[in-house]
Amino acid sequence: MDAVHVKKNDNVKVIAGKDRGREGKILKVFPEANRVIIEGVNLVKRHTKPNQSNPQGGIVEKEAPIHASNVMLVVNGETTRSSVRVLNDGKKVRVAKKTGEIVDEGK
Repeated sequence: MDAVHVKKNDNVKVIAGKDRGREGKILKVFPEANRVIIEGVNLVKRHTKPNQSNPQGGIVEKEAPIHASNVMLVVNGETTRSSVRVLNDGKKVRVAKKTGEIVDEGK
């Protein structure tokens, strides 16, 4: 199992595939499959039977997973790679490679 370079709630841009150029927020990460679900990206139609939560049934559009290698982190409107840096107090933080600014606080 490999670590994924993006996390839930990160803003990312799709860099390959049919949705190339689209941006969105990560809703869910599947590290074992190296895939992510992004809000409003890679929409697929599902034909659903009527059930308790959807009594009408019909065709529902939902997001499908996309491979993590096809997305890139967006920081301040600019795509960038990220790295991990250990601060003086021992905390690990993710850092944007282009600007050097801290993306999020770690452990």
